[in-house]
Amino acid sequence: MKKFLTITAIILVLLGAAGYAVWHFGTNIASEKIVQQVEANLNDEDKEEVKSYIAKDPKLQEIVNEAATTDPDSLPFQTKEEATRLLIKKVGINRLLAIQEQAQNGSMSIDEVVSEMEGTLTEDEISALKYVLYKELYNQN
Repeated sequence: MKKFLTITAIILVLLGAAGYAVWHFGTNIASEKIVQQVEANLNDEDKEEVKSYIAKDPKLQEIVNEAATTDPDSLPFQTKEEATRLLIKKVGINRLLAIQEQAQNGSMSIDEVVSEMEGTLTEDEISALKYVLYKELYNQN
């Protein structure tokens, strides 16, 4: 009986470790693929369109200015890969795709997207996302 319990415990630990490894490496692979896809689809013309949209909206200008003055050393992450990984882990791929679709077809407003992200992410994580967006949009290294 003791041998059976020991073997069962070992199997459970191994299954748990394997599950964690699949989840960890799976999110890393998914985040890398998403970053590659976004980079392939986002050209300089799109960046200029986003910049002009930001220039017309005072609220967005405030966010960009805040991100420009943020100390990157105080943030939980600083790269788009880390940002993507965090969003996949905290929000989930399916929910991110649903948000994207709803935002594109107009059934979800920007305020609703922001509200959902604020409910899911910490303030530091949101600041880091703003910093990464600023860095990518304005080609800051």
